[in-house]
Amino acid sequence: MAEGKAPDTSKAWARVKHALTGRPSRGQWVVAALFLVLGFAAVTQVRATNDDDFAGMRRDELVTLLETLDSADERLTQQRAELAETQRRLQQSSERNQAAIDETRRAADTLAILAGTAPAVGQGVVITIEDPDETVLAGPMLNAIEELRDAGAEAIQVNGVVRVVAQSYVTDDANGAVRIDGREIKRPFVIEAIGDSHTLDQAVMFRGGLADQVEALGGEVDVEQVKSLEVTALAEEREAEYAQPAR
Repeated sequence: MAEGKAPDTSKAWARVKHALTGRPSRGQWVVAALFLVLGFAAVTQVRATNDDDFAGMRRDELVTLLETLDSADERLTQQRAELAETQRRLQQSSERNQAAIDETRRAADTLAILAGTAPAVGQGVVITIEDPDETVLAGPMLNAIEELRDAGAEAIQVNGVVRVVAQSYVTDDANGAVRIDGREIKRPFVIEAIGDSHTLDQAVMFRGGLADQVEALGGEVDVEQVKSLEVTALAEEREAEYAQPAR
């Protein structure tokens, strides 16, 4: 079978070259002009739309729109005012709550000190009772505690190991041992009390008071006023057996 001839493409390439390099025809100029006009119109339309979105609205529509915007602005202003007032009330309520919490905490701390379940620090006195003949028993010790309480002592401990509270009791035995809340207290007795140091000093040293009683028994009392005294002994927490909160 004979081999076919390759197609002649020289004429086709010649026509393409003429179209690219030759002088444009009238039809080509018309098409180009139409493209330019359409492009300019499109750009102008986009710019007009972006520059003025409301150009096509009627006067009454614009008035309605402005009134709507004014109304919305008034509502936002009112809402801001209401939120500010709510914030103010919440802040006041929070401050009152915090004040109540602080007051409750202070009251709880005070009750814990008076109940002997928390340590305490403050000015006060250190009372040392020397009793070489072991004649100072429960009576004088109880009187000392009562006189200190009457003088405003807020926290009392004896020998650094026993916290004296409202329920505390003082006893002695046939061997001359003194016990507070059942715990034996060794001599010399050292009573530490927090309160107004001058007033507590006077409560011990007044005529006929603790100092005179101890001296009459052959003992000796020394009182030292201190600016800072720590009471660290703690009493056991006790639940009321009979008393209940009144409602």
